[in-house]
Formats: sequence, structure tokens, C-alpha cells
Amino acid sequence: MNSSVKVLAVVALIAALSGEAGGAIQVAPLVRDGRVLVSFRLDNGFTDEVRESIRSGLETTISYEVALRRSVPGWFDETLAVATVSATARYDNLTRLHQLSRTIDGRGEEPLVSEHQEAVRAWMTEFDRLSLFSTAVLEPNREYYVRVRARTRPRFGWFFWPWDRGASGHATFTFIL
Repeated sequence: MNSSVKVLAVVALIAALSGEAGGAIQVAPLVRDGRVLVSFRLDNGFTDEVRESIRSGLETTISYEVALRRSVPGWFDETLAVATVSATARYDNLTRLHQLSRTIDGRGEEPLVSEHQEAVRAWMTEFDRLSLFSTAVLEPNREYYVRVRARTRPRFGWFFWPWDRGASGHATFTFIL
């Protein structure tokens, strides 16, 4: 085996081991009342590493980059708008309660306190009809898509890999007036 093949094999192995959020994201956009509402769910993203991080009392965040995009034939797809959604959990070992918070583009939602791990999983991985984008930037009778990418903090890879794949998903829709 020559040295370039060995290097490629090592790079592929590191890339496979360095994934952060372990799953696909199911995405469902809905256009209503001049807004694009986005629902999404991170499948298998509440990994053992995430659970252990939370259980240790370490503040753990899953951040989602939600992009409204349009395909451009023969060129790069055009990004029309981007929103950042973050879900954070911190476990208090004294009270045995989880402190949960969410932000959308830096604006906080009403925090939640729970003692149930299933509620923490749902809080961090399931989002329903978030009003993220205006339809003002959309042209009628064109196809668009919403892409969602997830990243966890702290990172759970054993090696710094700047091109980690995280988890992602997308769904298309046609804007009709």
C-alpha cells in the first residue's frame, strides 16, 4: 500500500470517528400566513455521550443551523435566509433537576425545568412549527428547500476535525400564493 492510500485511509477513519450528532434530521416545512414554519427532529442525536455530558452537570448544547435555500441549476444553491436554533440542558446534581433553555437567533424562549430524561431528549431534539422565515423573499411557483444541520457542544470527538459532518437533513416545498 503506497503512502497516499494510507493517508486517505487514515483521513477516512478519522472522519468516520469524529461525527458529533449521531443521526439524520427529519425536516418538514409549512407555508402559512406569510411565514415559513419549520418542524424538525434529530433522530438518534441524543447519544450516550450527550446523556453523560448532561448527567455530569456540564452545560450541553445542540445548535441547529436552519437555512432557507433555492436550487440554482448549473451553479451553487442560493441561501435566502439562515436562522440558528439552540437547545441547552444543564443538570443540577443537588436538586436532581434539568434546567432547559432554547434560543432562536439569540432570543430566548421560556425556560423549562424537568426531572425526566425523556423530556430533556424531546426538548433538545424535537421542534414543532418554528416561525423562522418570511415568505416575502420567495417567488411564487418556485421550488425551495429547508436544510437543517446540527452540532453539539461540547464536542464529543477524540480528535479535532474541522470538517466534521454532524447531522443534517432537508425537505423541499413549492411556494404557491
